[in-house]
Amino acid sequence: MGSRVVVVTGASAGVGRATARAFAREGYAVGLIARGRERLDAAHRELDRAHAVSVDVADADGVERAAQEIEDALGPIDVWVNNAMATVFAPIMETTPDEFRRATEVTYLGSVWGTQAALRRMKPRGRGVIVQVGSALAHRGIPLQAAYCASKHALQGFLESLRSELLHDGSNVRVTMVQLPALNTPQFTWSRSKMPRRAQPVPPIFQPEVAADAIVWAAHNPQRELMVAWPTIKAVYGNAVAPSFVDRYLAKNGYDAQMTDEPEDHDRPDNLFEPVPGDQAAHGPFDDRSRSRSIELWARTRLAPSVKQLLERSK
Repeated sequence: MGSRVVVVTGASAGVGRATARAFAREGYAVGLIARGRERLDAAHRELDRAHAVSVDVADADGVERAAQEIEDALGPIDVWVNNAMATVFAPIMETTPDEFRRATEVTYLGSVWGTQAALRRMKPRGRGVIVQVGSALAHRGIPLQAAYCASKHALQGFLESLRSELLHDGSNVRVTMVQLPALNTPQFTWSRSKMPRRAQPVPPIFQPEVAADAIVWAAHNPQRELMVAWPTIKAVYGNAVAPSFVDRYLAKNGYDAQMTDEPEDHDRPDNLFEPVPGDQAAHGPFDDRSRSRSIELWARTRLAPSVKQLLERSK
């Protein structure tokens, strides 16, 4: 029997790169999808059994062809991880229609096309897991990232529709969304930014391996939603309880929290429409400020299942 097969989009850097490594450690053959050939080949070389396809996830036909190529090379897809994203750091009125469109096509529609490609293969087989990489920003929008926040909000609605359809059809295909906190990834060095100072994740910051471990766990233990780390939980439930307070808090603090003290270089290349050259791998420039573990995630994924098993045995 061959290895289980996972497909990861946005697999050449950041969370996607860390996730590909994490699944490989679990014995999976890994299908890698990303645009930049240089980073894609570097990610491929790190893995024992993998197949890499260079494609823009905004291209629905391209995603479908990539899925088929990966199955031809590795076998039937067991897990599909929608991770690819693009964003623009800018006030709404300074974001152009093309920038809004592009961020939406990658972050939202790219996940829709990936989900459809996975479903075409999983539903007839009656098995499979689709993991949507989300964010605390799927529940709570913040200033300067409207295009990204809106795309993640849209994915919430899309997955709610999909879950109901799968239940209606009696399908065994499972869907889960992993909501992430601020992470130390290269996106803050290569995303398009119109801010006066360089972009940063809103502290506290976590390493991408925290996200990768959560994604792998969610693939093996599918549930409706997995919130990773206390900042995500706080943002989601805080917004649910007191959204007007959060509006005012972000109006006062949400700008500076997303910027370092260094001036932005507005002439640098960005990856909104084309890949940026170089192999930036999984980590961004904030290693010295990033946490390598989450106590809340450990409790959710390790402690809570153990307690549940003990309670079941005591019945």
